[in-house]
Formats: sequence, structure tokens, C-alpha cells
Amino acid sequence: MNIVRQSKFRHVFCKPVKHEQCMSDIKVTEITWDSLFCDVNPKFIALINRGSGGPFLVIPVNKVGRIDKDYPFVDAHKAPCLEVAWSPFNDNVIASCSEDTTTKVWLIPDRGLTRTLSEPAVELCGHQKRVNTLAWHPTANNILLTAGGENTLLMWNVGTGEALLEIGGHPDQIWSIAFNYDGSRFVTTCKDRKIRVLDSHSGDVLHEGVGHEGVKPQRAIFTRDGRVVTTGFTKRSERLYALRDQSNLSQPIVQEELDTSNGVLFPFYDEDTGLLYLIGKGDCAIRYYEVNNEAPFVHYINTYTTSEPQRACGFMGKRGINSNENEINRIYKLTTKGVVDILQFFVPRKSDLWQADLYPDTRSMVPALSAEQFVEGVNAPPNLMPVNPAAAEAKPKIQVAKKANILASLQPQAQESPISSGRPSPQPPASPRYEEPPAPAPQRSPRRPVVDDDMGIVRVERQPQPQPSYHREPSPPQPERPNPMIPKKQVALRSRERDGNMTEGQRRAAAELERIKRDQARTADEPQLMPPTARPASHSPRHSISSTVGGEPMSMDELIADIQKMKAVLRQHERRIRLLEDQLADQNMSNAWDL
Repeated sequence: MNIVRQSKFRHVFCKPVKHEQCMSDIKVTEITWDSLFCDVNPKFIALINRGSGGPFLVIPVNKVGRIDKDYPFVDAHKAPCLEVAWSPFNDNVIASCSEDTTTKVWLIPDRGLTRTLSEPAVELCGHQKRVNTLAWHPTANNILLTAGGENTLLMWNVGTGEALLEIGGHPDQIWSIAFNYDGSRFVTTCKDRKIRVLDSHSGDVLHEGVGHEGVKPQRAIFTRDGRVVTTGFTKRSERLYALRDQSNLSQPIVQEELDTSNGVLFPFYDEDTGLLYLIGKGDCAIRYYEVNNEAPFVHYINTYTTSEPQRACGFMGKRGINSNENEINRIYKLTTKGVVDILQFFVPRKSDLWQADLYPDTRSMVPALSAEQFVEGVNAPPNLMPVNPAAAEAKPKIQVAKKANILASLQPQAQESPISSGRPSPQPPASPRYEEPPAPAPQRSPRRPVVDDDMGIVRVERQPQPQPSYHREPSPPQPERPNPMIPKKQVALRSRERDGNMTEGQRRAAAELERIKRDQARTADEPQLMPPTARPASHSPRHSISSTVGGEPMSMDELIADIQKMKAVLRQHERRIRLLEDQLADQNMSNAWDL
């Protein structure tokens, strides 16, 4: 039964930057020394280029496009430059070693080189033969370790330019040197095929063991927990890697053969995540693994392959990556065509938020020790800093949407209109029951009365009204609420009798209105024999509109009741007028046909 290994780095993938956004037309050196020929930091990339002597280029990492042939460079040495290394505590300081037996330290301006730099800040002269390789101390300031062709190592105080310690004991050529996590020890590989772990203060050999069987160069680095990763060759020129313990360097914990090739494998190790990258000189592939304490301890992740072989490589530190896009590592690869490919390695995540679990605190630019403290024999772990200080300080908070309480806004409405909810709303038993008085008129948008010029009367929009009752109890007056039914100026019906240009319909309407007035006057003089409910509608008591003009103001209820009665009468007479008009129209039509 296969169980998938649980790891946050199991799906790391590589995404190269487009060539249009990279540097190109760089002439790399043609020497055959087994070195990376490149080093990079968050500001600059240094590349050993082709030319007389030992020059190397220092280019800002954000530069894009073709590099001119007359671009300023560092005229470093009188012989080919073999290796360059940036200071871990100053991005403007770089050291270089050469076949001219010297090691030089250079100070690069903040904006890069504007002219050729030929004067070093410090020149270290102590080796009798070429200086093969060099390495900065990871925690002590201005401490540099160099290995010479006379098979000796020198520990330098760059600040004063003096050699602090001379270490011998290697019978043959030294291929590589690397410090452990706190710089208290360093590991070397030698042409005699042995791996040695030495003390940084005294130079004593603490552990020693046989490395790989092949006679070709092998390299070794420390992991964060103190184990040693080595790369080398077998007797049949097969490349392989191994994970070893310091106490027993001869017996590897894990060892695996990769392929058959002549290119030396260079290991790059990310101590924050445990990722290991194996880059072969002249290869087209980059293999990467995860190193942890779970068997088999070195877990293969993937292989990134390109069509162009690498001539030089540089590994970017955590301070120079884009942590906002979950980038975990970055490698600068110079191809044989002179193009610097930027290979970005990402951890896939669905969220766009800051992924704190991918970025533990990394090394800061503040040294843990001074050169004087290191000389006194003090060891200290490195000072750490967050990878993204802005994201680390701004802790993610739960976004709570602040909105009004919907239930609180609906509660008063439920108490006022319990029918809308489909069930009666509960009310406190102790509160008295409030009965709203009947409304005098339905609440409608107020409309201005419209005067019909043809009829000479005020037309009111028809509304379904209940029949008026003569025994309505008066409602309490509401002076604060104006009645929309009361016009600002009372309108009296106007007569068209004096107008000689009245139409036939207007004359009939005027005659009908005169007849209504006579009926009202006669009804007012008759005795009240019948009850109000038994009287016909034509004999109901009325008040003419004109009688209210200039008289005493009527009460609100009387005025509303009178208006309702007038509307009922007007509707009846309107029906009569329409019937008369239809009859008159038929008669006129028949007369026309007779003519």
C-alpha cells in the first residue's frame, strides 16, 4: 500500500522568467576551473566574464536586455579569476580569488558601476599559489576563509587585512569549503577523496572520513541540523549524492546514483526550508529534493530541464525573492549563449494571503559576532529576520462586515402591521390596547380638482367609497395633519348662462343644475316625515357649495361628509347627461339622413 508523503514542498514547480525580461549577450569566461563563476544577492549579480586578466561583471539584478560590450566591469586580477562571493552582511561588498595568488575585496557603489573599477578596498596576500576557493563566515563580521593551491587554508580579518589562522593538514588540492549553520565548523573536500570537518577557531580536524570513490572533484555542504551532503563520482564516472553524519563520514546514511556525466554536481541548500538543488556544470537539468528527518531523508521532488546547458549559476537568498507570490527559491543560470535565465521556484497555494508557514525567519544582515569576538573563540547562532517584515507585522484579521441589525429594523413594522406577517404579533399583556379611530378618507396621493370646460363642473376621480352614513360619530380633530381633500381655495360651480356661445350640451347641463337647485330648495322647505335612510337620493338634504363661501367655516367631518354626498349626486347626473347626449346625437343623425 503506497501512502503519499505529506509535505508542503512536495509540489514545488519552476517557472522561468521570459527572455525579454532577462539579461543577454554576456561573454562568460572560458577557463576550465570547476567553479560556479557567479554569485548573486538582492542587489547585484556578479559574473566572471571573458577578457584579459581576471575581470568580472557586476550588474544590478533588475537590469533587463542586452549588456553592451563597453559595460563597466571590475578589473580584478592579473590572472584569471576563479571564484567570487558576496558578503552576507553587506550587499555592496564582494570578494574574488584568482590564479595570481591574491584575494581581493571590492566595494560596489549602490547604483552599480559607472566606470571600470580597478582599485580594491582590501587586498589579501598570503598564499604562495593560486587561490582555489573562498567562503565568508556566516555569523562573524569580516571573516573570510580561503583555500590555496599549496594545500593550506587561511582565515582572514578583512577589516584589518591580516591573517588570523593558517590551517594545514591537507595532503592534496582542496576542492571545496563550506561553513555549518553557526560557523563554528567547516567542511572540506580534498583530492585525496577524504571529507574533513574542522574547527573554525583552532583548525583542528574534528571528523574525517572517506568520500566518494571517483577521482573527479567532489563537493560537500552542511545541512542546518549538522549533517553533510556530498556530491561526487564513482569509479565508473557515475554521478551520485550522499547524506552523511559527522560522526561517521565514511558510511553515508543515504546514497543514490543519478547518471553518467563528466560535469561536477554543485549542491545548493536552502536551510530555511530544507530544499536541496543539484546543478551539474554543463547540464540542462536541475534536480531538487527535500531533506528532512523522515526516511529515506532525501526525498526527490522534480527535475527542471531546459534546452540550453548552464555555464554559471547563482543562488539567491531569501531576502531577494518575491514572497508575495509564494516564491520559495530563485536560481540565476547563465547559458552558453550568454543569456541569464531566471528560474523561480514556487509553492502552489490557492490563497493569495501571506503564507507564514512557508517563510520562517531567515538570516539577517546584522552579524551575530564581531571579528574580535570570533578571534576570542566565541560562537553564536545567526541573527534572524522575517522574510517579509511588512506582512509579518500586519497580522491577518477576520474581516467582519458591519451592517445594521435587520431584525431590529423589522420589529417596529411587525408591531404596527401584524397582518403582513401572516400571524398576530405578540403584545405585552399589561399594556392597554390601542384602537385607532376610523380614517376619514382613504389615504391616496392628493390630486388637484380638474374643471371640465365642456360640462362646467368639477370632475373628481372615481374612487370606491362606502355609502355615507348620517349617524357617523365625529372623529377627534387632527389639526396637525392637513387634509389633502381640502383645496386651498373653495371652488364654486360657474354657470355659462350669460355666455351666448354655449353649446347644446352645456345648455342642457346648466338646465339640469338649475333643476337640482330647485329640488334642493323645495326639499329644504318640506317637513321631515321620512327617516333619512328611507328618503330617495334626490330628496336628501344638501348644502350647496356656494353657501359655504363667505359663511362660517364648517367642521372637518361635516365638510368631508358633504363632499362625499356631492360626489354621489354628481355621478348620478353625469349618467343622465351622457344618456341625454346619446339621445341628442341619435336624433341629429336621423335628421341628417332625412335631409
